[in-house]
Amino acid sequence: MNNFQSVEALFKPFEMGNLKLSNRILMAPMTRNASPNGVPGEDVAAYYRRRAENGVGLIVTEGTFINHPDVASEVPAWQEDVPHLYGEEALNGWSKVVDGVHEAGGKIFSQLWHMGARGHVNDYSKQEILELIEAFAQAAANAKKVGFDGIELLGGHGFLIDQFFWEKTNTRTDEYGGDIAKRTRFASEVIKACRRVVGPDFPISLRISQWKYDFYTAKLVETPEELKRFLTPLVDAGVDIFHASIRRFWEPEFEGSELNLSGWIKKLTGKPTITVGSVSLDGADFLDYFATGEEANGKANKMSDLIERLENEEFDLIAVGRALLADPNWVNKIREGRTEELIPFTRKAIETLY
Repeated sequence: MNNFQSVEALFKPFEMGNLKLSNRILMAPMTRNASPNGVPGEDVAAYYRRRAENGVGLIVTEGTFINHPDVASEVPAWQEDVPHLYGEEALNGWSKVVDGVHEAGGKIFSQLWHMGARGHVNDYSKQEILELIEAFAQAAANAKKVGFDGIELLGGHGFLIDQFFWEKTNTRTDEYGGDIAKRTRFASEVIKACRRVVGPDFPISLRISQWKYDFYTAKLVETPEELKRFLTPLVDAGVDIFHASIRRFWEPEFEGSELNLSGWIKKLTGKPTITVGSVSLDGADFLDYFATGEEANGKANKMSDLIERLENEEFDLIAVGRALLADPNWVNKIREGRTEELIPFTRKAIETLY
């Protein structure tokens, strides 16, 4: 890991339609709670710009709330500082974020978020579902309006879209419930509505996960065959790229294959995929950190495995989370072989916009 050749795969350009990235490294979406009243300020703009200045190819923002009455109901008060993707003040703030990233040579997607705080999606009437779909579409239009390079729909981790996906939270008997394919209907309609307002050339990423924040061993699908049935309607709806959220990128998704979830999605759909999960960290993973407070260090662990998988085209892009929170210059240090200079992730990185 101390020569350029060993990390060369990370720094190959990536193209998907009109999206052109200088390398394969993303900044993963990470909630920062630093936007009072939903408005990202100069500190947030500087925080994102620093990552673009220091070599991150694509930034996916923290989850941004769409304009819907219960987008964040019944959540802790600290989430009042989650940024909005609606309202003149918030959109002006995001415009400055986008401009800064672009001036630094980077690209940036907005992640659209509805927490689904009402719990089971069985409670929504058909009219309410249509209103939710429209709220996502309006947020997508706002993202394009302020200059984002694409959007990502947060469809994992037990939040709203994932609540429609998962059989434990969706037992509806109408067109929005049923088997695994039928439970994709809400997401598919959201994707189609977003596509209508942003046009054919604006990238739409979908982030999915098996696990939920309160159920880490949850499974949407148990087999590759089930995964294919789940993915097909989403591809047909217009997803350009899948972001598969897993806790450790090196763990295989199904028995009998070393492919992780991103690898399986690419194999089954042919679509570009993003992998993520404890990249460049030893010690506690993200969820264990919150549960126990155990820290993870900044060693470039399992990077050879990650690069080999990328070279084998198991996935296309790599999202880095906590390592980039602590060290804005992580990309350059990896490229130049300066791994001994990596700044370890600590609790302070959660509390500070480095």
